[in-house]
Amino acid sequence: MVRPIPFTIRTIRAGRCYSDIMQDPESIFLLTKMEERLDNMKIKTNINMFQLAFFAFLLLCLGSCYKDKGNYDINMPITPEIIGLDTLYEAVVGDSLIIEPRFEGIDANQLEFLWNIMVPESINPERDLYEGPSLRMLFGYGAKVYTTRLTITNKSNGMKYFHNFKIRGITEFSRGDVVLSIEQGITKLSFVKPDNTVQPNIYETINGENLPADPLHLYFMRHTGLTNATPLGYWIVTKNGGVRIDVDDLGLEKEKPNTIRDNFFLAPATIEIGNLQNHPNGVLIGVINGKFYGGTMQTWDQANTYGMFSNYADGNYELAPQFIMSTIDGNTIMIAYEKDKKQFVRLNIYGIPMYFGTQYTPIDPEIFDPHNVGMDLLDIVQINNTETYAYMKDATGNIYELKFKCDFIKDFTFTSEHKRLFIHQEWINADTKMVATQTGNIYIAAQNKVYRYNPINQQIREMETTFTDKVTMLKLDDDENTLIAGAEGSIYYMDINVGRNGDLVKKIEGIPGTPVDMAWRK
Repeated sequence: MVRPIPFTIRTIRAGRCYSDIMQDPESIFLLTKMEERLDNMKIKTNINMFQLAFFAFLLLCLGSCYKDKGNYDINMPITPEIIGLDTLYEAVVGDSLIIEPRFEGIDANQLEFLWNIMVPESINPERDLYEGPSLRMLFGYGAKVYTTRLTITNKSNGMKYFHNFKIRGITEFSRGDVVLSIEQGITKLSFVKPDNTVQPNIYETINGENLPADPLHLYFMRHTGLTNATPLGYWIVTKNGGVRIDVDDLGLEKEKPNTIRDNFFLAPATIEIGNLQNHPNGVLIGVINGKFYGGTMQTWDQANTYGMFSNYADGNYELAPQFIMSTIDGNTIMIAYEKDKKQFVRLNIYGIPMYFGTQYTPIDPEIFDPHNVGMDLLDIVQINNTETYAYMKDATGNIYELKFKCDFIKDFTFTSEHKRLFIHQEWINADTKMVATQTGNIYIAAQNKVYRYNPINQQIREMETTFTDKVTMLKLDDDENTLIAGAEGSIYYMDINVGRNGDLVKKIEGIPGTPVDMAWRK
């Protein structure tokens, strides 16, 4: 018996090629069954006829595989060309917004235009639709970023074309610096416009009241991990509380908790803030009443409960105010100091802050034992999320510099690197202002001078800028090429680029009292 090459009528109808037929398990199965039936019916004499029929079908199949190389004229619809439509527009809240692009390639009379401003909080989305070749409106939305789509429809054929862009609502406070200061015991807030014009006492003017006493920090809150993240407000942190204000009108926050006490799900009877820092996710995190608190991050960042404090990290400890927070590959660790037991302790954020105390392995503890330091912590800075320098005071009043590295993510180790007397004992106290750059320099304010200190070779160099009064604030600009100092009534910007030694770039005057902290929006 000669076995036929398997095929199926379904395969041929599908216009499949010979090579496809040979790979079709269903075809092989069906033709095998067909062969068995032919055997049973004793018609083996007709095999040659069957083969002949197969070759006839095979010719039809191979013909269906022929690739048509004909030459055709295809009239594609003309795509309207849009000119002058940007990817981002800024609109002043309460002012007019006009977007007027040009269209080429097709008569504009053949086109229909629909502008859709996507407003998540809108209760009537149709209100956010605008028709016409240009968008002209009184911008009545908030100071946020809104995705907008222009839909162009060709009326002659129904073809639609989509163009997406963004509109950012701004106010007079959407760009500039906010400075926290203290004048004759009263906390002050000033706004510095991009042209360096100062609006002093802006909080009092807008809110009709004074800020809480004893200011500590000022933070611009936003979720830095999100593109075009919506600002979450300014937190003004004071010794026994603080307030949150709106970034666009500097009035007290109207929807979310606007005081530190209200930011607790269950507030303690008394609040004494040691140190709070701004977590990259836009929540406050730090030491309150000697315990470690972190704002909740397990919800939408626009929810009213986002950033609120629940319970502190559980444990038996009493923390010094100073601590280091590092975020590495999405993991946040804290290096803190237990002031009663005089030991460095570990905290991690696993959804919420968790206290692990001395659950780490000391390496080279003969240099100094992190489990038993025996001194008081005065200040602590970190370089490149690795080298950490702590400035400690012993029982006799000597100031020591301790250098170490911590791995609190993978191996959970604490490596001691050196312990030495600091070369300028008189500079370091509980009120010292100190910042460290990624390049390895530490800047220290001592009275009315600012110094650059290299801890590798202990080289010290005084900055070129001179100050009449005591320096009460030190900050680094975002790019770390500018050092910002505050002294009585003024803010100083110093150039610390490679090859520069703190030359004065600009000076802003008119700040009431002595600067404490500042934040900015660019």
